[in-house]
Amino acid sequence: MSACVQALSATGAGLAMTRNGDLLEPLLSTAPEMGELDELQFELGEGPSGDAVAAGTPVFEADLAGVEAGRRWPAFAAAGADRGVRGAFAFPVAAGAAKIGILTVYRKEPGSLRDSQVLDALVFADAIFVLALDHRQGVSADLDEVIEIAFTARRAEVHQAAGRLASQHGISVTDALARLRAHAYTDGVSLHHVATDVMEGRLQLDQDVAPGGDPPGGGPAATDPEDFEKEQEED
Repeated sequence: MSACVQALSATGAGLAMTRNGDLLEPLLSTAPEMGELDELQFELGEGPSGDAVAAGTPVFEADLAGVEAGRRWPAFAAAGADRGVRGAFAFPVAAGAAKIGILTVYRKEPGSLRDSQVLDALVFADAIFVLALDHRQGVSADLDEVIEIAFTARRAEVHQAAGRLASQHGISVTDALARLRAHAYTDGVSLHHVATDVMEGRLQLDQDVAPGGDPPGGGPAATDPEDFEKEQEED
């Protein structure tokens, strides 16, 4: 990734991986600051990386401080600009339907990538894809183990907390995850920290409960925490 950063005259880059082509998990970065930006996208549920994996095409933003970026990702764009990052460019690490992850490159100066730089980034994304695969078994055992550890370390508890909220308040797990993210962003803490507090009973996110203590009506049926992964796959 360092070679990609140099070729694109960038500040740094991050690699986030996915197992099912849905939620991304930050895995590697060229610097802690870049890892924080990838993590922020996961916590906020918005940003170029998520858009790129959903669309299956590169997503470019020349200026996170610009009006358009603020419309696309109001929370992430503001947070990135506050950290002195202006450009964000996300490239799928994929081949056809086989989605492995997203390579996101960050720059401190605003401005679009040159055509030659876009081609270079696509080559680096393809190289990551090739390195991640062997010729016989798809994702190599070593990489699969690394991804499994990364997903289990943080996503499991976040998903369990979302499942618990969904069950308590009669909402979908998607809405529960959004509530966790909103609380983390408002309080300036990590999503994993909020999830841990919810699971250990130190935090009750019941501000949206209807008067009288009943959960808001009209929402989807409650979902047990163990069913979270299944619902995510179906979404």
